[in-house]
Amino acid sequence: MKDIIRIKSLLSTEIEEVLNQQIKKEAQSASIYLAMASWCDRNGFDNSADYFYKQSEEEREHQLKFFKYVLDMGGTAISPEVTNIKIEYNSFREVFEDALEQEVSVTESIKAIASRCYKEQDFVTLEFLNWFFKEQREEEYKARRALELFEVIGEEGTGRWEIDRHIPKISYSSEA
Repeated sequence: MKDIIRIKSLLSTEIEEVLNQQIKKEAQSASIYLAMASWCDRNGFDNSADYFYKQSEEEREHQLKFFKYVLDMGGTAISPEVTNIKIEYNSFREVFEDALEQEVSVTESIKAIASRCYKEQDFVTLEFLNWFFKEQREEEYKARRALELFEVIGEEGTGRWEIDRHIPKISYSSEA
């Protein structure tokens, strides 16, 4: 029975496996951003908490897009276990440094999936990934801009309060 299902699936075993790994990575990202929102909320950075709540929701949506894609292609999507999420940060800045690092990591992971798709000539999955590349361009841009606020405004005096005030104003317009 399993072989019949595999024949009907448009995904190779290897592509299905890396897509399930991405589902887990997106779930981890959603949990990481939720933990960042919690830390910001507990430390009085309300705007940043809202920013990370929104980021968490977006990552959850990305997870579901991958999940649904695997199922639509006749594969088996696996609901991941997410553990070992960092909940404490040494500083407000560290939260945003970790956020940028997380976005870069997600981009690298999607690039690795695309590379595997080229190798297997899985152009259907490659086309599916294009939406995520555009999304990652926006996510990395916003994470970098947030971190740049620490350099531009500075953290002394009311600096962190000003940074928190500017976080919701970060936007990205993709004309290209």
